[in-house]
Amino acid sequence: MSDTPYFERHVFFCLNKRDDGRNSCGDHGAEAAQKHAKKRCKELNINGAGKVRINQAGCLDRCEEGPVMVVYPEGTWYTFVDTSDIDEIVDSHLVGGNVVERLKI
Repeated sequence: MSDTPYFERHVFFCLNKRDDGRNSCGDHGAEAAQKHAKKRCKELNINGAGKVRINQAGCLDRCEEGPVMVVYPEGTWYTFVDTSDIDEIVDSHLVGGNVVERLKI
């Protein structure tokens, strides 16, 4: 068995929609952001085995700070507002390996 991870980076977008009135990522554009990130990674050819995987997730328990996403293996948590924020995270962190401090939570 290899010690090399299957993905270099694994990104999870919280798409949770709470039904109790509390803030939730799913109510703040998280699904569109996740789809945009996945499309952008495909365009840049950084998706797939040994590269980057963009996933949907249920509640990541940080909706109050959301919408949120987390990048592993670093464990870097981000919030975002629009696709330009997602593009910055993809370009800087997923391609360049540099954390986007202004979006980090």
